Amino acid sequence: MFAKSKSALLGILLLAGISAPAAAADLYEPPVVPTPVYQPVATGGWYIRGDIDYHWSETSGVDYTTYGACPGGCGSAGPGDSFDTTHLDGAWSAGAGIGYKINRYLRTDVTVDYWGKSDFHGTTSGACGTPGCADNDSGYTAWLLLANAYADLGTYHGITPYIGAGIGGAHIAWDDVVDAGGTSNPGESNWRFAYALMAGASYCLTHNIDLDIGYRFTHIQGGKMFGYANNVGPGYDKGMNVHEVRAGLRYNFGGNDGDGCGEQMAYVPPAPAPVYK
Repeated sequence: MFAKSKSALLGILLLAGISAPAAAADLYEPPVVPTPVYQPVATGGWYIRGDIDYHWSETSGVDYTTYGACPGGCGSAGPGDSFDTTHLDGAWSAGAGIGYKINRYLRTDVTVDYWGKSDFHGTTSGACGTPGCADNDSGYTAWLLLANAYADLGTYHGITPYIGAGIGGAHIAWDDVVDAGGTSNPGESNWRFAYALMAGASYCLTHNIDLDIGYRFTHIQGGKMFGYANNVGPGYDKGMNVHEVRAGLRYNFGGNDGDGCGEQMAYVPPAPAPVYK
């Protein structure tokens, strides 16, 4: 009896050992779910901008021609003469532009700015008639048209420093030059070559808007300043260097993600889960 029970127990154990692997193979194994993959979105697209600034100008001097006798001398020998001193006041201006952001580090735009009137005051010496042998007053306004390129130098806590350069032209319009005695030489207006160098930083305000604060140096080629009157003229300024402190806003149509407002990431579908059989 004991021998039969022992044999039956061994048979049960043997059967269990054979069936256990088969049962284990039938157990459910959950699939491996890959982690979702995200990649940065390439930043770029069109933008518009608006700026205001305060600028101050410097000129290298003013030359003019005199005719006839020059009692007391003309300040310098010969028919040519120069202003002894020149001074230009500062003024406000405003501008706008349209541009394209190529990537996170390079953008270009075309800008147009109107410079408000900068008053001019100069002095001459001698007794040569108009524009006067003492004080002379005038002023100029200008339109500045530039094509610009900028290098953005990375973004740090939402702030993106940049440098840039531009090339184009300036339309300078001079007022009449009036001397202390009230004699007037007609002012001239003309287009001139101009170039600019810029540096500044932008700050991300919203998903689409950047605040831009910077400095721009513009050099304008010399040109005709005033015409002939009373045996004096024409006169030519020797060009101007203009310094601007600027502030403005840029509206990015494609958004400015990646520039400090939370980098936008694109979802990439994961690879299919492995199939277990």
